[in-house]
Amino acid sequence: MTPQIVDSHTHLDFPDFDGEHDALIARARAAGVTRMVTICTRLDREPLVRALAETYPEVFYAAGIHPMRAAEQPVVALADLTRLAAHPKFVGIGETGLDYHYTPDSAGVQQESLRVHIEAARQTGLPLIIHARAADDDMARILTEEHRAGAFGCVMHCFSSGPELARAALDLGFYLSVSGIAAFPKSTELRAIFAAAPVERILVETDAPYLAPPPHRGRRNEPAYTALTAQAVAGLWGLDYPAFARQTSANFDRLFTRARGA
Repeated sequence: MTPQIVDSHTHLDFPDFDGEHDALIARARAAGVTRMVTICTRLDREPLVRALAETYPEVFYAAGIHPMRAAEQPVVALADLTRLAAHPKFVGIGETGLDYHYTPDSAGVQQESLRVHIEAARQTGLPLIIHARAADDDMARILTEEHRAGAFGCVMHCFSSGPELARAALDLGFYLSVSGIAAFPKSTELRAIFAAAPVERILVETDAPYLAPPPHRGRRNEPAYTALTAQAVAGLWGLDYPAFARQTSANFDRLFTRARGA
């Protein structure tokens, strides 16, 4: 029997998948991917993302303002985020975060937006989904400050930052998510960071259509490839693939409680 696993972060609304959703979901099922969270990165697309979750039993969704888009409009209203959380298939807040690699000029707005998303996670009890790039110090500082002010759950999506941010996140009880980057041959330092983390705090994702693992690197990613990434990294924790799939699925259930057992 094919082991069952969860893709904790994908982007099914992106145009890369237009007209292919039935086939895409069928391939995911065949690979053992029984659940997936599709992420809305701008609220004007939330109706489309929500419709995907309503159409496919395997699909859940989250919504927020991606940090690279934070300066394109007024800072998101807390009420808008908490209103979305009323939907039964809405399972997380974000993605939000900080990206100083591509959009350093909007650092202040990104931080303001991040704090609004954190408050939404507190108020709804839903986990925060964090994007962090080239902003490790500020990210660790803000997450630590905010967690002291009131606890919230969180996953560091597509984690590819340094060991200090990994340790800060783990110390707060957060989760690290493994993407196809960890399966790239040259990602030895990143694999070492993951190997030092408790397997109970690990999730797996595709971030599709991006970051396809070998042998599909450089081509379009899709939820079915969650299994390939998991197979490539399971040995970091001394597990075979079926055991790793069970563990990361249990981790997902612990964090994304609305999608538990679905």
